[in-house]
Amino acid sequence: MSTQDAVDALKRLGLPNYEARVFVALQRPGVGTAQEISDASEVPRSQVYGAADDLVERGLVELVASSPKEYQPVSLDAAREQLSDRLAHEQDRAFENLAELRTEERDSGGGAVATLRGRQPIDDRIADLLRSAERQIVFVAPESRSLPDSLARILRERSRAGISVIVVTAHASERERFDDSPVRVFVMDEDNPGDFAGRALMIDERTVLLSATTDDTVGEEAMWTAESSIGRILAQFMQSGIDSGMERTDGS
Repeated sequence: MSTQDAVDALKRLGLPNYEARVFVALQRPGVGTAQEISDASEVPRSQVYGAADDLVERGLVELVASSPKEYQPVSLDAAREQLSDRLAHEQDRAFENLAELRTEERDSGGGAVATLRGRQPIDDRIADLLRSAERQIVFVAPESRSLPDSLARILRERSRAGISVIVVTAHASERERFDDSPVRVFVMDEDNPGDFAGRALMIDERTVLLSATTDDTVGEEAMWTAESSIGRILAQFMQSGIDSGMERTDGS
């Protein structure tokens, strides 16, 4: 790795340009004055002091009591730990702020219809919606691959937490997957097929996600909406279709 590569890597870890260049310049000699650091890093001498002092505050460089004063880097293990802790802290702070902004935005309204493309993003959204349920979950999984183990695990957890969970499927084998939980599995047989082209999810009769498989590399597309008039309408249609299918099966 070149010197510039090392500088660029440190910048990606959050160090400003001059601090990254000063820290890299100190690695070979192990100690240096402001002038020596400036010569090795091409950072103006007047800027070395500020960058080096900031590195001292970060715990990445130590100030040596000498005249003129010198700086030496901490061990790489110590530097790695300092940068890792800082990144973790900044990550936590960033996502806490994002969560607050998202809550503020959703409290002010919402109700839009969002679209997703790709199985993994759709699985991730389904997982989030399952965790948000307060009373009821209805999940239509027409194919065996429609319900991966990660989502099945969340359904079990939610059912054990007192949420009413219904799984609608065309495969009787799905009953065995949920034998150890309160999840109710409703099997649509050939005479009473589920009227769904893809996966469908209803949360608390106000949040709905509908998906369909595609023939391209994306594989699946979905739309979802929460706390909206269209979401409540879709939920009513979905509940009506499920109730009708259950009545047909019960009467057969």
